[in-house]
Amino acid sequence: MHYFITGTDTDAGKTYVTCLLIEALRREGHAAVGYKPLACGDRMDAHALRQASEEVLSLEEVNPVYLKVPASPFAAGLLENKKVDVEAAKQGFFSLAARFSQVLVEGAGGWEVPLTEKLSMADLAGEMSIPIIVVVNNKLGCLNHTILTVKNIQARGLTCAGIILNNTHDERDLASISNRMVLAQFLSVPVLAEIMHGESQMDWPADLPL
Repeated sequence: MHYFITGTDTDAGKTYVTCLLIEALRREGHAAVGYKPLACGDRMDAHALRQASEEVLSLEEVNPVYLKVPASPFAAGLLENKKVDVEAAKQGFFSLAARFSQVLVEGAGGWEVPLTEKLSMADLAGEMSIPIIVVVNNKLGCLNHTILTVKNIQARGLTCAGIILNNTHDERDLASISNRMVLAQFLSVPVLAEIMHGESQMDWPADLPL
């Protein structure tokens, strides 16, 4: 089973959560690796995924498409006068999926971030035909972003496996405390886990098939 990890926004903590999930799988003896099809600005996320995967892949295998401008892939491609090779991003996944039992694919930015004039990150995820996990920055305002993202996934005929709440700060307010309850009421997908700020390890969510 492979999964595509998206987020409600750029600071949701996708890389952090994806690394924790990869490490959880590898502790249980699974051949799990991380994959970052597109990266913009720097390759820190790809390096982190490679390290979580115990460096069984080269950096280019983890991240085949890299643009230097810190913007959406579409904007970065325009500014660099460079074609965004969506096909290479897609085929890189299928190559890893043929070799490893679990490939966790981390998107760039949010769910609908543009890749080309015609394609978004959501289209790429759809081409991979794998379930989607939504990482949520658990804060005031995340309800709208989360519900919109999950409903868009479902409207595309794709499977949303669930959401993971990521508390990016130590401080908790009433919104971050109540968000889990509200999302469970308004969405038909499970809250798979809630990660507290600073946690360095998590178990593989019981509701996620392997």
